[in-house]
Amino acid sequence: MTPCVAGAVLAGCVGSPAQEQGATRVGSVHAAPASTQLRPLGTANASPKTQRPSAPAQLAVAGVRVGTHEGFDRVVVDLVGDGEPGWFVDYTSTPMQEITGKPLKVTGNAFLNINIDGTVYPYELGLDADQIKVETPAETGNIIDVVNAGTYEGRSRVVVGLRSDLPYSVQVLEHPLRLVVDIVQS
Repeated sequence: MTPCVAGAVLAGCVGSPAQEQGATRVGSVHAAPASTQLRPLGTANASPKTQRPSAPAQLAVAGVRVGTHEGFDRVVVDLVGDGEPGWFVDYTSTPMQEITGKPLKVTGNAFLNINIDGTVYPYELGLDADQIKVETPAETGNIIDVVNAGTYEGRSRVVVGLRSDLPYSVQVLEHPLRLVVDIVQS
C-alpha cells in the first residue's frame, strides 16, 4: 500500500504502566492522489469484529497510516514484536479514555474503535512513544481524525473519527506485520 499522506508525530502515548495513557488528536495533513488499483480486503459489513491474539503475543504499535482510495478508506496499524495480534473493532457513539472514563477528543460524526490485543507498552520493545507516527487525511474520503489512545493492560487502542459509519473489514497482513481496516465508501 502506498501511503497517501505525510505523517505527524504523536506525543503522550505511553509512560509507565502505572500512568494513564494520554491521547492526542493529530491535526490533518494533505492527501496525495489515491491509487485506483487497490481494492478493499475481506468482506465489509457494520457488525463488530473480533479475533483472539496468538499466545504469547508481545507487540507494540509502531505507527498508524491512513489512505483514501477509489471506493474505500484504509487504516493501517503497523506493529512490531512477536506473535499475532488479536482485535475487537466496533463503532462507538462516545469514545472514552480507557482508565478515567472521560471523553476522548476525536473529531467526527461516527467513531470506529480499534482495540488491538496482545500488545505491550512501546518502551518494552525499545520504542520511543514520542516517535509513533499517525497520519490523517484532510478533506478527502470518510476519515476525519485518527487518535492513538495509547496502551493499557495488554490492549492498544486507535479511534478513527469518520463522517459516517459505513461497512468495514479487518485483516492482518505480514511482512511487515500490520492490522488493516478498510472502510467501504457508500
